[in-house]
Amino acid sequence: MVRTIVWFIYFWLYLVLILPDLWKVNKMEKLGQKEKHDSVVFQIVRKWARSLLSLAGVTVDVRGSEHIPDHEAVVFISNHQGNFDIPILLGFIDKPKAFIAKVEILKMPLIRTWMTHMKCVFMDRSDIRQSLRTISQAADYVKQGYSMVIFPEGTRSKGNSIGEFKPGSFKLALKAGAPIIPVTIRGSYRIMEQQGFIIKPGKVEVIISEPISTKRLSKEEEALLPDRVRGIIEKNLT
Repeated sequence: MVRTIVWFIYFWLYLVLILPDLWKVNKMEKLGQKEKHDSVVFQIVRKWARSLLSLAGVTVDVRGSEHIPDHEAVVFISNHQGNFDIPILLGFIDKPKAFIAKVEILKMPLIRTWMTHMKCVFMDRSDIRQSLRTISQAADYVKQGYSMVIFPEGTRSKGNSIGEFKPGSFKLALKAGAPIIPVTIRGSYRIMEQQGFIIKPGKVEVIISEPISTKRLSKEEEALLPDRVRGIIEKNLT
């Protein structure tokens, strides 16, 4: 319990302490210093994410990093076991990336500002039209060179099971013509979800699979993408 209380205090205190950094990246954005802005944001967010995991007593083992292209934006499609999945991916996938996030996160001060700098987009799943606009906006960001992460299950599985992959999640990669990289997260639910909101130290595995091209696919191949990616991730969970 003590670890959990300390962790939540640290979570918000860290964001307050890096307010000067936030002002700096705001200024970089206004001056049009895109490359410097994006690099600084990535470094700050990665450091914060890793510190959260370290304080929680979480170790992360990553396999398959060689499958991530250096100079091409991609769409990471991952299973979603728990709340710690986001800092895990932020801290240990060595490529700047943004997330398709729930619109409710916009209610969280500082978090929403940093996520906006990362080029995250916020989806209201109860509003189909807004969801489609969000996917289009995310696809535009990918075309501009920003990689994206999406959890096609739409919610945490809170275990080793894997839910249905919603086909709409794959429209992002198809609209942007970007490679899909399947990502498997194993064991993150044990950090928190297994105990409710109590944080427990543990080890998490992240398996990065080979890219899947989305270019020149037939309609039949596009329709099979959700099952194809889900199959890869599910195989890595066993």
